[in-house]
Amino acid sequence: MSQEEQDRRIDYIEFAVVDLQQAKRFYATVFGWSFTDYGSDYTSFADGRLSGGFSRAETLQPGGPLVVVYALDLEQVEAAVVAQGGAIVKETFSFPGGRRFHFRDPSGYELAVWSDQERA
Repeated sequence: MSQEEQDRRIDYIEFAVVDLQQAKRFYATVFGWSFTDYGSDYTSFADGRLSGGFSRAETLQPGGPLVVVYALDLEQVEAAVVAQGGAIVKETFSFPGGRRFHFRDPSGYELAVWSDQERA
């Protein structure tokens, strides 16, 4: 993608976390993200389309924009979120164009996962 095509598009998302290893384990297991460490206080992630990072922080102030992740199999991802220590904060609901649920990751961030696939 050219720089002109990237203009005014989300390019990177960064989260502060207390435990980098826990964040890496959670997102690698649930979503298959890969990581590149830059010292002991920062790791970047790639999901195949979007890049971001996790920086070590002494305290957290979760919040900010809602990050939404797409999934082909919503139920499988929901089960993985729970199995890895995430908490469902909004049960799966339908909306025009698909379904989604919201969860808090082990660091307290709220994210959503959506799918345009109908339940089998």
